[in-house]
Amino acid sequence: MSGGTEFERGGDRPARRALGDFSADRRVVTLAGMAAITGTAASGTAWLLLTLIGLVTNLAWYGRLDTSLTSLAGVAPGPWTVAIPVIGALIVGAMARYGSEKIRGHGIPEAMEAILIGGSRMSPRVAVLKPLSSAVAIGTGGPFGAEGPIIVTGGAVGSLFAQFFHLSAAERKTLLVAGAAAGMTAIFGTPVAAVLLAVEVLLFEWRPRSLVPVAVGAVTAACWRPALFGAGPLFPFADNPALPWWGLPACAALGIACGLISGLLTRALYALEDGFGRLPLHWMWWPALGAVVVGLGGLVEPRALGVGYDVIHDLLSGHMLAGAVVTILAVKAVIWLAALSSGTSGGVLAPLLILGGAVGWLIGLLLPGAHGFWALIGMAAMLGGTLPAPLTGIVFAVEVTGDVAALAPLLAATMAAYAVTVLLLKRSILTEKIARRGQHVTREYGIDPYDLARVEAVMTRSVETLDADLPLAAARAEIEAGARHAYPVVDALGRPVGLVSRDDALRWSLEARDGDPADGTLGARVSDAGLAVVHPGDVVSHALDVMLAAGHGRLPVTDPRSGRLVGLLTRKDLLQVRATVVRAEAERHAFFRRNRAIRRAGPGA
Repeated sequence: MSGGTEFERGGDRPARRALGDFSADRRVVTLAGMAAITGTAASGTAWLLLTLIGLVTNLAWYGRLDTSLTSLAGVAPGPWTVAIPVIGALIVGAMARYGSEKIRGHGIPEAMEAILIGGSRMSPRVAVLKPLSSAVAIGTGGPFGAEGPIIVTGGAVGSLFAQFFHLSAAERKTLLVAGAAAGMTAIFGTPVAAVLLAVEVLLFEWRPRSLVPVAVGAVTAACWRPALFGAGPLFPFADNPALPWWGLPACAALGIACGLISGLLTRALYALEDGFGRLPLHWMWWPALGAVVVGLGGLVEPRALGVGYDVIHDLLSGHMLAGAVVTILAVKAVIWLAALSSGTSGGVLAPLLILGGAVGWLIGLLLPGAHGFWALIGMAAMLGGTLPAPLTGIVFAVEVTGDVAALAPLLAATMAAYAVTVLLLKRSILTEKIARRGQHVTREYGIDPYDLARVEAVMTRSVETLDADLPLAAARAEIEAGARHAYPVVDALGRPVGLVSRDDALRWSLEARDGDPADGTLGARVSDAGLAVVHPGDVVSHALDVMLAAGHGRLPVTDPRSGRLVGLLTRKDLLQVRATVVRAEAERHAFFRRNRAIRRAGPGA
């Protein structure tokens, strides 16, 4: 008996699964149903957040009870232009200190951190305080959008819902991200971009088990959006020029410019954050200091305050003067960096759209076509390059405007910005915060090489074995005289019945010294009917699971039919898989040049 059957039947050990393209099972259907509930709850939360932002904005700036989102363009500059943001920042600082510190910042890094190291568990406090603090911060003039707060709030809703059920950390992550994607969809009406953001930023995988439920959450929010916010694109646009042959290279050049500016913004943000960290003040007071800068910026350009959706609309429509665009670009960049680095509560998507749109609008003065077209290209490039999430940036621009015809220019610009930022920056604006907390994040996804390699490709084929009928004393002597650390023990038919090591031989020597007779056969001492084994055709990832479950650093490899030993898999053998990947990445060959050199050298070379 090979031991494989007994191992696979063990309830606490991994069973060998049938190989296929995907690892999803019927649990994905259950999670999809739960994601629909999560999407509904997150949509309601998004409506509540925007309602609160509108209420605080109208109360703080116009002294009226109204929940509609209102532009701050009509605010008359004065002392209250500085005082209102400071008051709001003091409230947010108190909520963070005495409520939950996790409401600080723009939210997406906090959601990423919960997924990576928190088991996808978020607290009820975050679900309540994040929208409240964001409404206060944005409503009192904070230069943020609502998308970052709703992403973390929707994620908290999904996480809390998941914690009522017996789910794994991976399943909780799926519902957390489904809530985040639903919240983004509800506000912007961008279900596809929300799913892509989930894949590029939050899920850290691309698997049906998570992709399908997240899509269900986003689609559910898209169903609710017409009733909650109205139908149609948020910023309708379709004024696309007929680009000349150099039009797409011009889009790429705009993307490069946005990528460079994105890198400068990211570095400036964390330089300012370091500056706040050196202040001899508790972090509770930092948002108030940042709010002073916000208020002073409001004195220069009131439209730079708040969510700024009206500014995005005007950039796309082209109804702005160059001087106004320059002013908004400068003021928005300064107050956004000051406020975000101070640790207040707000988002990054809407500010990035405004900054990218302003850059594109200004560069578009030198290019053919409407200014709004180049503003759209700049928005997508800045968003995709800064996060960095290029597919999200491209599709987001299409969905939020309904402009499908701009796909090729968006692709050229956004990918150029993405290339610049990944080459210039080791970390993005999202992952730098996580890295500063001691966590390493990689955003490069690929197929696990251990799922591709087979055991037979890396196993040791020449195996020294010991017969189960060998007397124990002779076996001990052979082990002590041998060069290997461990030996499989096989029966008369060559089937493994156990593993024996130098540690076992030492223990038997001590037992013999203490008077325990060293008689009997080796098989009687080590026979294990539940011996963990793998087969040559198993993928190496399954062998890794078996090793972890059995607690062994070596596994016998047996023929699946006869049960005979055909090899041994060790931890050293497993490193060959990694070595193959390293060689594929590092070794470079010009095969056509080499073949030509061989032909020139002749057959005797």
